[in-house]
This record gives sequence, C-alpha cells and structure tokens, in this order.
Amino acid sequence: MEIPFANRQVAARLLVQQLLPLRGQHGVVLAVPRGALPMGAIIAQALGWPLDVVLTKKLGHPNNPEYAIGAVSEHGYVLSPNVQLPGAYLTRQVAAIQANLKARRQAYQGHRPPLLLAGRPVVIVDDGVATGQTLLATIALVREQQPARIIVAVPVSSPEALRHLQQAADEVICLLAPPDFRAVGQYYQDFREVTDAEALAALHPAQRPAA
Repeated sequence: MEIPFANRQVAARLLVQQLLPLRGQHGVVLAVPRGALPMGAIIAQALGWPLDVVLTKKLGHPNNPEYAIGAVSEHGYVLSPNVQLPGAYLTRQVAAIQANLKARRQAYQGHRPPLLLAGRPVVIVDDGVATGQTLLATIALVREQQPARIIVAVPVSSPEALRHLQQAADEVICLLAPPDFRAVGQYYQDFREVTDAEALAALHPAQRPAA
C-alpha cells in the first residue's frame, strides 16, 4: 500500500486546500493535543485564525475507571445516554478532572484563558480517528459553548467513526476513510509522537491571527 501522508505537516497542508473557503471568517482552530498541534498551527496560519488547544478527558465508571461513560472539558461534561451515577461521585470526578485539565492548559498556555467560541465557526483538528469516541465527546462539549458551526478536519478516519462524526458535527472534512482501516499510524510515513516542546513551539506563534 502506498502511504498517503509523509507526515502530519503534509496532511495539514492537504486539509488547508479544503478549508480555504473559510478564510476571512472570524473563527477559531482547536487542535487535539499533542499530535494535532503542529497541524493546527499550519491550518490556523492559512486561515488567519487563532489557534487553541481543546482539552477533554474521559469520565470513567465508578466500578471500572477504564470504561468511559462520558467526558469532561474545562467548561462542563457530557454523559453517555442512560447513565446513572451517584451525585457525589460525579461532582468529585468532574472537579478532579477539571483541575487536571486546568494544569494542562497552564502548561500549554500559561495563564491565558481559553478562546471564546460563542457565535464563531470552529475547526476541530485531529491527526486521525479510529473509534471517534473522544472526538465525539469533544464535539458535544464544544457545542455547549454555542459556536456558529463546528467543522471537523482530519486526514484519515475509519468509515464507522466518520459516519458518527458526520452526524455530530456541522461539517466533516476527511481526506481518507479506507474500508480496510486498522490504525491511524499506517497512513503516515512519519507518525512519531509529538513532544511537549514541539507542541508548545507549534502553539505559541499561532495564538493570534496572521496579519
């Protein structure tokens, strides 16, 4: 199989070609750390939009923390349908996760608050989607901030995850959804882990729109 993407940067430039009609709108690019931050920086610069991180973490079941029953963001939380939880557990876990997310934001952005999304188009960038569960939760949590619309931009996705994303987002730009999808990394020649230093280097020059 010919590997379609040399690296994340090449994939981001291909996504830019599909996203350029958005240029000139007052939008925000949100990147899923750490892998998507170099991609988000390229897209944000091309659109003239600011870049921010989108921080979410799964909420585990009280009897099995690895089993996700929802997700938490800096702003709120979402639960899977028909989930019943003790109120004290939910309050405690959401507070603990949000404290963790706050610490992560400070590591990335210092004391700079998250960008306001209300009334603005938002592009959520990830480097690829396997099951889509984390990204679906991210969309739901971003939706609570009442953006004008949510566009998901990913180079590659499993077909099943793509169908779910198309139902959840206002628009999905996905370059590949191969029927024999097995893992995101198989579609990149270079899929090395993005380090914290690389993520920070990608994030900070793109905090404000290009002139």
